[in-house]
Amino acid sequence: MNRRLVTILLLAFAVAGTCAFLVYRMVGNRLAAAKPAATSHVVAANADIKLGAVLNAANLTTIEIAGVLPKGAILKPENAIGRGVISDLYQGEPIIENRLAAPGSGGGLAATIPEGMRACAVRVDEVVGVAGFVTPGMRVDVLIAGLPPGVNSSSSSTGTLEKTLLQNIQVLSAGQEIQKDPEGKPRAVQVVNLLVTPEQAQTLSLAGGQTKIQLVLRNPLDTKIDAVPVTDTANLFADQTPAPVKARPVKAAPKAAPPPAFTVEVINGAKRSEKKFGTSEGQQ
Repeated sequence: MNRRLVTILLLAFAVAGTCAFLVYRMVGNRLAAAKPAATSHVVAANADIKLGAVLNAANLTTIEIAGVLPKGAILKPENAIGRGVISDLYQGEPIIENRLAAPGSGGGLAATIPEGMRACAVRVDEVVGVAGFVTPGMRVDVLIAGLPPGVNSSSSSTGTLEKTLLQNIQVLSAGQEIQKDPEGKPRAVQVVNLLVTPEQAQTLSLAGGQTKIQLVLRNPLDTKIDAVPVTDTANLFADQTPAPVKARPVKAAPKAAPPPAFTVEVINGAKRSEKKFGTSEGQQ
């Protein structure tokens, strides 16, 4: 057989084999893409569920999820029933383990408190509470205003003092509680629960009975603790304009002392006379 013909045949087989392999890969990929992905059933919220609620069978449903399941997804309703919700859930949302309290801890605010932390209630005004200024998950600084112990407003030279007591504190919940006014009538009071350490809880509780508390919002990504100096009322009204510089008086140059007077004797023949110099008489 001709060598040239053999070479051409070998090349043709090689090209044909390569084309067949590429076609096989393309068809296989399309068939794999067309094949439905494996699905799993997970437990989801049947309606919007607020923080602190205890889950029951009516709150739950199951949904089908294709592909990889969310980390910590609950597959059986019995693993969620009776557990408290520590973060708001929304209808159709898969329920994750870290959104629920530990089994047996119940519901309510207590189930949302991490180990070693405390929830301390702070009363705030209506602007802070109602206007949506403070909501769960936000970060705030706690400011206090008042006078130090033993100082009254009449004897204080600085007035009311303002101090940043705590910084970067997480808001656990915000709501209302019913208290009675001096006349015995019920009234709604805005209350914010802050997540603090036991030491911070003592400080905050003491400040709540002695001073006025104000919350200020901060960026949740800003975790820096600043050294903030105490501010007093006197500084607010102090005149910050520098006092004008008084012009120094210009002293007059001292007068030069008159030259000492002296007498010159003039002899003109037999006539003698005297001339005085250095005095007004001598200049005449």
